[in-house]
Amino acid sequence: MGEHTYEVEVTWSGATTGYRSYSRNHEVLAPGRPPIPGTADPKFRGDKSRWNPEQLLVAALSECHMLWYLHLCAEAGVVVTEYRDSAIGTMDDERFQRVTLRPAITVTEPGMLETAERLHADAHKKCFIANSVNFPVGHEPTIVTEA
Repeated sequence: MGEHTYEVEVTWSGATTGYRSYSRNHEVLAPGRPPIPGTADPKFRGDKSRWNPEQLLVAALSECHMLWYLHLCAEAGVVVTEYRDSAIGTMDDERFQRVTLRPAITVTEPGMLETAERLHADAHKKCFIANSVNFPVGHEPTIVTEA
């Protein structure tokens, strides 16, 4: 597949005149994409209305898993009509301890449930981001058929 590069720019301006006084707000930029308003976790004086790096890491794991999962389902003939993940990351004072993905998925046919369940393990193995972190990434899917 070859090597891929991903470039982003993070911009901040202000004055670091004291720990309590400088803004943690910044922007994450990439050409042709809308800016992501970033900040620190509110525990570290960040703005709770903006994204923090910890949330973005959990989101990246969730997105990567979902995209691989949908790809594998399409290849296997499993028709997914809805996918929502309520992912949660747990940290201590120094590092992430784990991330748990909790996707709620709807498929069209009851005969697809077993394959839909099994494909989560395959998606996990293929997720580039999950393969790059040094903490466990689990998944607890719930799969139902359309009413």
